[in-house]
Amino acid sequence: MSAKTCIQMVPIFSTLTYDEMMEVASITISKTYQKGEMVYIAGEKQKKLYVIHKGKVKITRISASGKEQVISIIGPGDFMGELSLFNDEPITNNAEALEDTTVCIIDGDKLKEIMGKYPTIAFKVLEELSTRLKKAENLIEKLGASDVETRIVQTLLDLADEKGEINLDISKRDLASYMGMSQETLSRKLSYFQDRGLIKQIGHRKIVILDRESLEKYI
Repeated sequence: MSAKTCIQMVPIFSTLTYDEMMEVASITISKTYQKGEMVYIAGEKQKKLYVIHKGKVKITRISASGKEQVISIIGPGDFMGELSLFNDEPITNNAEALEDTTVCIIDGDKLKEIMGKYPTIAFKVLEELSTRLKKAENLIEKLGASDVETRIVQTLLDLADEKGEINLDISKRDLASYMGMSQETLSRKLSYFQDRGLIKQIGHRKIVILDRESLEKYI
């Protein structure tokens, strides 16, 4: 896998010419992480931009009480560690490979030099940061304003395809953490909806919405 191939997947580099992409590729290395391996952990100081070429990564934060909060699940074409490019503070999140994952790691200091030459990259990074901030604000609002059932129903509706089917690419434990509740609470509420004929659980990773109209009444 070439660094150029990895860079081509990322929207912030999509407007670069071939020569400009090769310049970014020259400061990029590739590394593969095994499932469960940490890409980085909170407290580390490193100016690097991580681009996922293959696999999935879970971004989390540990509260003062030791509870894990899932921030996001990202996959091919997504990037992480961008905040370390703009300040000298330690990383505040953890990044864990959910499956065997190949990551392109770009030297942050050298990338900032390239941003000086090609300002469009910097603007693209800022656009992505703004989008992520908006998502974080929406999540905080949802966690604070919604009860447990509302959060679960809204998440199910967001994840469902046109057939009403949901194929989870993360565990229910991580899904529960993302919604700000325990796995036990999520399991209990899913069983509640299933007993009422609103959904059907198939195995550990598939959920089918059977009665969307009735389910929407919980929002």
